[in-house]
Amino acid sequence: MDRTSAYALMILVTGTVVWFLPFPLRGWSRTAPQTRNPKWRWGLILEVVAYAVAGAGGLRMTTFPGWRLALATLFLVLASVLSWTSTRSLGRYLRFEAALDADHQLVRSGPYRIVRHPIYASMLCLLLGIAFIAAPPMFFAIALLLFLAGTEIRVRIEDRLLADRFGEEFRAYRQRTAAYIPLLR
Repeated sequence: MDRTSAYALMILVTGTVVWFLPFPLRGWSRTAPQTRNPKWRWGLILEVVAYAVAGAGGLRMTTFPGWRLALATLFLVLASVLSWTSTRSLGRYLRFEAALDADHQLVRSGPYRIVRHPIYASMLCLLLGIAFIAAPPMFFAIALLLFLAGTEIRVRIEDRLLADRFGEEFRAYRQRTAAYIPLLR
């Protein structure tokens, strides 16, 4: 492994660990939810497959363009910032599954002012960081399509849960706030 590949691997591992840390540190809510939708699992499966496809190329490039390393670093930093700020804003409402507590509040602070699903935005940035380092172009495209399909499933399920609970308040929030990619509704 040459020096650039070693740096790339170090950036990839560090970025992934820093992105992941707020989830176990904050901890997911363990209280029984009032409402849930188990169909979110299908979206998660597609997202996990997307990460596997993105990482399947490894660091086998003979030359590693600096622009790819720079973009990967940028996306990994953004992913980490979003995961830390999102988990903090959600607080005790952080859940692994698509579910709502009996006393659930509609969170619109922190990164939730910019996008409705900043954790999914962080996951997209993580995928892009991994893909810019490890994925050949075809794997990159396949991983991105799988990830977007899985995330759309999860966003629609969660939006439906939130709309059922918060009604017009959520519909107004959804109208003015992008789902997980800023400026795209």
